Amino acid sequence: MEMASDLNGKEVIQAHMSVTLPQIYLARHGETAWSLSRQATGRSDIPLTDRGERDAQELGTRLKGLSFAQVLTSPLQRAQRTAELAGYGKRTAVDDDLTEWDYGTYEGRRTAEIRAERPGWRLLEDGCPGGETLEAVAVRADRIIDRIRALRADVLVFAHRDILRILTARWLRLDAREARIFYLTTASLSILGYHHDLDEPVIRLWNDARR
Repeated sequence: MEMASDLNGKEVIQAHMSVTLPQIYLARHGETAWSLSRQATGRSDIPLTDRGERDAQELGTRLKGLSFAQVLTSPLQRAQRTAELAGYGKRTAVDDDLTEWDYGTYEGRRTAEIRAERPGWRLLEDGCPGGETLEAVAVRADRIIDRIRALRADVLVFAHRDILRILTARWLRLDAREARIFYLTTASLSILGYHHDLDEPVIRLWNDARR
């Protein structure tokens, strides 16, 4: 796995342009008030902060010069606005399967608060009362992967932390719970692709969040 810390600036993106096998570029949306305060943000449709908007514009600079057969976005405004500010607003197709995990009664709550009531609680293992199951999110991720793989071309995706982590686990043919090992920050870029052929899915870049 190539880590973002091993590469510099725009070279992170350009280093992958010569690869002939298809690649998926994953862009997590920019900062929101709740991502800053570490509140669980699933279906709540909240806007980017001023910093989140600046970081979204910077994503556009880093993606400049790349070509994509399709650009997909979650229907939630924080993802759509990130795509727009990055310069892809008119090219995006909304995909409802990219919506963030429905956290049910844990929406808007912090992990520390939840663990005060449920010691040792972990999202991917224990889920959320009244929310979506991990299995349901994984099914959505699998549908996205199937559609993208059918294109056999580079695709850019604007979405959210947990759906992107689960999508990555499923891309690698791992159990969805293994998404727990992938840390993803706002306004970050990651790249999924292949090694020798289409039977060897890999991570080519992860969580490149340089500002």
